[in-house]
This record gives sequence, structure tokens and C-alpha cells, in this order.
Amino acid sequence: MIRNWPSAIRPREKLINEGAQSLSDAELIAIILRTGARGKSVVELAQELLNTFGDIRGLLACELAELQKFKGLGPVKYTQIAAIKAIAHRNLKSELKSQPSLDNPRSAADFLLTTMRDYKHEVFACLLVNNRNQLIRYVELFSGSINGASIYPREVLKLVLRLNAAAIIFAHNHPSGTCYPSVADKDITQRLKEALDLVDVRVLDHIIVGETTFSMAEHGML
Repeated sequence: MIRNWPSAIRPREKLINEGAQSLSDAELIAIILRTGARGKSVVELAQELLNTFGDIRGLLACELAELQKFKGLGPVKYTQIAAIKAIAHRNLKSELKSQPSLDNPRSAADFLLTTMRDYKHEVFACLLVNNRNQLIRYVELFSGSINGASIYPREVLKLVLRLNAAAIIFAHNHPSGTCYPSVADKDITQRLKEALDLVDVRVLDHIIVGETTFSMAEHGML
């Protein structure tokens, strides 16, 4: 049992005394899980999870049914893991919102990569921006199957007008992991751009999220 370990190497005490940077990934996950399973310390259980899901990213993206395959893990521990992912996401969104400007597409791309990369289905989202290029709100507007999402320009227009946005960044993910835009991606971007031109709203970018990101603005596709 971990309580029988010397205090200097217990994950919680180690974090307090030496800082989070001194802990391994398994030790950090162990602090979240709090307890192990029969015949297995919490650190051993955490390491088994990391081995199964590949890394912390894979573990945070797991679903309840996947986690319940492990003895001693159920809804309570799933919610603990899911809460950590939600906190990290909200922190990223807070940092993005506090930036003086979204002129640099890299900051938006990093946020979108972390947010959308592990979705199992396709999601279309918008970053609504004011006239100083500051983020107003991130909204996931449409979702679909693994093959695509139906995107309706009318709904995008309604959202832009309701939030009084001056500009917008589109984003969607490719669950396949590829990030190069398809013909359909280019077509819908053009349709959305034409619709928003009618109300003088600028389209700053359309970012496709796979294992990495692709900026249509950076590649001269807008």
C-alpha cells in the first residue's frame, strides 16, 4: 500500500516538497485517482492506464466504457479524470481570451488543437472576435458523424449577429488525423465567407484540426 511507503516518495508529499515537476506522469495521475485496486498500488494502476492509453493525452480522451475495463475503476474515477481535462481546457480558453489580440493564428491553432484533436466525431466551431481582434466566445456549432458535419451558413450568421462579432475564425476537426482541407472544406469556407461579407464580418481563418493543424489563411486559401 502506498501509505506504507516512505513519506519522501509518496506522490502527494513529493509534490508538496519538490514541486509537480519532480513527479512522473504516473505519479501525477495517481494523485488524481487517490486509490489503487486490489493487489495494485495507485501508482501501479496509473502506470497501467498510461501504458494502455499511450500517454496522458490518450488517458484524458478515454471514455467511461474504456475505463471500466480496469478493475476498481468506474464512474467516480472517470469523472475525476474528465474534470482535470475540463479544467485544462478552461484554462487554455481563459488564456486565449486574455490575449490583447488574435492577430497571431498560432495561439488560436494551439487552443483548437488541444480542444478538438481527440473528438471521435467531426465538430465545426467558431471563434467570435470583436473589432480589436479579441476573443468574444468559442462556440461549437455543429457536430456530425466521423465523416462530416452539416454546416448551415444561416446559423453562423445568427450567431455572429447575436454576439455582435466583427470577425470570425472557423475551425473543424478531422477524426482521421489528417488536417489538409478537402474540396468540401474549401467550398463551405467560400459559402460562409460570401454570407458574412453581406454583413461586413471578416473571416480571419479556417483552421482544420487533425494530429496537427492547417491554417487556410496561412496557405492563401481565403
